[in-house]
Amino acid sequence: MKIVLVGSDHAGIAAAKMILTNPENELVVMDKSSHISYVGAGTALWVGQKVENSDDLFYTNPDALAALGAKMLMETTVTSVDYANKVVHAEGKNGEKFEESYDKLVLATGSLPIAPNLPGKDLKGIHFLKAFEEGREVEAAMADPKVKRVGIIGAGYIGVEIAEGIRLRGKEVVMFDAEPHSLMNYYDEEFATAMDENLIGNGLELQFGQLAEGYIGNEEGHVAGIKTSGGEYAVDLVINCIGFRPNADLGGEHIEKFVNGAYLVDRKQVTSDPDVYAIGDCATVFSTAQGKTGYIALASNAVRSGLIAGANLAGKDIESPGVQGSNGISIFGLNMVSTGISVRAAKRFGVEVEYVDYEDTQIEESIKDHENGSVKLRIVWEKESRRIVGAQFVSKLNISSVIHMFSLAVEQNYTIDQLALLDIFYLPHFNKVTNYITQAALKAISQ
Repeated sequence: MKIVLVGSDHAGIAAAKMILTNPENELVVMDKSSHISYVGAGTALWVGQKVENSDDLFYTNPDALAALGAKMLMETTVTSVDYANKVVHAEGKNGEKFEESYDKLVLATGSLPIAPNLPGKDLKGIHFLKAFEEGREVEAAMADPKVKRVGIIGAGYIGVEIAEGIRLRGKEVVMFDAEPHSLMNYYDEEFATAMDENLIGNGLELQFGQLAEGYIGNEEGHVAGIKTSGGEYAVDLVINCIGFRPNADLGGEHIEKFVNGAYLVDRKQVTSDPDVYAIGDCATVFSTAQGKTGYIALASNAVRSGLIAGANLAGKDIESPGVQGSNGISIFGLNMVSTGISVRAAKRFGVEVEYVDYEDTQIEESIKDHENGSVKLRIVWEKESRRIVGAQFVSKLNISSVIHMFSLAVEQNYTIDQLALLDIFYLPHFNKVTNYITQAALKAISQ
């Protein structure tokens, strides 16, 4: 079977490797870039000099896929797809035009940063963070002594992460967001405020609850400020981190789309065209917390979707169990993780929920020479079924592993009542007899 794969980042790489486990498959990979596998989440680490070499932000290369048997067509732009005749039309790096037929087509075209159509958008010094080249431009700008104050529009994960990296380079940072707090796509207000306080405590200026209205330029045509609904703010550089939209233009009117424009896929990653698969940020997912199709653009989801599509194209029969949108962030020593949906998100999705908050230290305060600290958590469950639909944690400790357990709980429709009797081991080195997870569940039952 001949398979054409358009796009070769996280989802595409995972799919390619699985597809090639079947030696009877012929795989042609097309990508407009000269490289693959850039870890975009590492841009902030690079800017903050926690990663010294940008080469460390790539985990594979085109030659590695070619060695597995893929025909790699890099710096190739797919201009259109003839779905009726199953032909991909493309243009090479030197402008040559050519075609590739296919038996099955996999679209892994990812997402594009949202670019606000504001006055002054063409000024120099306005950046986005998605591709490696964009990250390189921002990293290079940090060495410019003229750049003293950086404005970041958008206080989601990417915005907060790059804010830390820039602050670590000694620059002033002012953050803008229409929401009243940072990270509100993933956390409720009571948890988001912990990150706000953390950012302020490390020298960032937060201007939240404001809409960006335009960029202010100087005589040289370079950005010199940001105009918002709250005022005007002088900056030497702007980074837009508003969010992303699915890059699904190739589907045209032929492939059915989700409400946000992403390719609508089933749980085998097949689109409305049975010969076309879609994976990664350009496609929908099945949200187990909501119990329906949704859109959650995360690298982990992209890889998983690629594995599922690739396995099916290799001759297996696999369906996605759904995703929970598990995520985490670590900024200036504050760690936050979440999975499923928050109370705030539940209202938006029309899911009636209840929740419980609990806070305790990790281990007994009397234990010496052991890292200790407070852990705050929130567990969210559906009111009628009592199944757990989300959880949030914040701590100075590394509490990242615990969210995997809650991700599984959401996937398996585990109830808050079952959680109260979960077999959690005890050892003074690791936790208390009255483990905070058990105590939170008991509190939920009693209230």
